[in-house]
Amino acid sequence: MRIRPAVKDDHKALCAIDAIAASDPKRCADIAGWIEEGCCHLVEIEGEVAAYGVLTHHFFGHGFIEMLMVGAPWRRRGLGAALIARFQSMASGEKLFSSTNMSNRPMQDLLVKAGFRPSGYIDNLDENDPEIVFYSPLKPAG
Repeated sequence: MRIRPAVKDDHKALCAIDAIAASDPKRCADIAGWIEEGCCHLVEIEGEVAAYGVLTHHFFGHGFIEMLMVGAPWRRRGLGAALIARFQSMASGEKLFSSTNMSNRPMQDLLVKAGFRPSGYIDNLDENDPEIVFYSPLKPAG
């Protein structure tokens, strides 16, 4: 397994593993933007793109895992956990946040296993499916 920053040539492969991109062209545009901004990282296994994640720093000045997507054939193999651990090591500051829908139990469980704690929720983003915000304290540098 290799984790590396995504580059423009990875765009097609990232869209192919994204469960939303097939039916939502905006997601492919988002992926292109994340690549261009340099905040998209991917997991390669034997040269094949298997997962990706996006780490930004525009959530009130804190690191935020904006997206985490593991291709269907690669799920339950620790790739999401590996990306989260990489982002925890890369994030600047003392706090890292992420969020997921209340209906997304696998992501909630993954975040908790990675040391995140629920930190509140946001209503009205998705109809009848609140967004739970999670927080992970980071060890200060030094």
